[in-house]
Amino acid sequence: MPKLTPGLVSITFRKLSPDEVIDLTCRAGLASIEWGGDIHCPHGDEGAARRVGEATRAAGLAVAAYGSYYRLGHSEQDGPAFDLVLRSAAALGAPLIRVWAGTRGSAQADPSYRDWVAREARRIAEQAAGQGIRIALEFHGQTLTDTTESALALLESAAHPNLRCLWQPGNAWSPADRLSSLRRIGPWLEHLHVFHWDDANRRLTLAQGASDWSGYLREAATLRPNAAALLEFVAGDSPEAFLQDAATLRSWLEA
Repeated sequence: MPKLTPGLVSITFRKLSPDEVIDLTCRAGLASIEWGGDIHCPHGDEGAARRVGEATRAAGLAVAAYGSYYRLGHSEQDGPAFDLVLRSAAALGAPLIRVWAGTRGSAQADPSYRDWVAREARRIAEQAAGQGIRIALEFHGQTLTDTTESALALLESAAHPNLRCLWQPGNAWSPADRLSSLRRIGPWLEHLHVFHWDDANRRLTLAQGASDWSGYLREAATLRPNAAALLEFVAGDSPEAFLQDAATLRSWLEA
């Protein structure tokens, strides 16, 4: 298996403190953390972000990204403003900010809405570039990245070199469709969010998804060799389930 970097999305454990998240990540033998802006590194609290970033690096871990929950076309008015997001990301030492592509799914978005979101994506990508920080759209339902076609259209419309993408498998897609999606998004790929659900959105162990994830990880390593594979959505929000999934992920990446 080609090598990727294993990590954790911190909001997997919203009830744990940043120090507890760091300790658990180290116990799991992972290498990086995407820190969430909703609880662990609140938007605009640069002091908290700086402390979390320093503690992460002191533990021998990397900051993979800042999961901001900023929504293109909406958060500037409804909060958090992107200036607060960017300042927190810079204080954290994050190389990447994760954002969501609006509040409408692709089927509900008319051309004017798409243009609006694309302009916002271009604006914040340019603003973040001044700080040396990349922007990544997360594949997510009820946004303009709910299909691969819509995500590609947005990336191409925004047309900014600092705008990238975070990939995760769409739950309603077949394994073949997911692999095709990953290949098509390859030129914009930054990192992956790693989890395994069944068709009813029940969280399963990562080991149960071995036949699917082996292909996704192999493809991602070819497309983006320095990408992080970030664990999220473990069964029951359980640290024990996380440690099991982390061991599975590491075994795949180290093979």
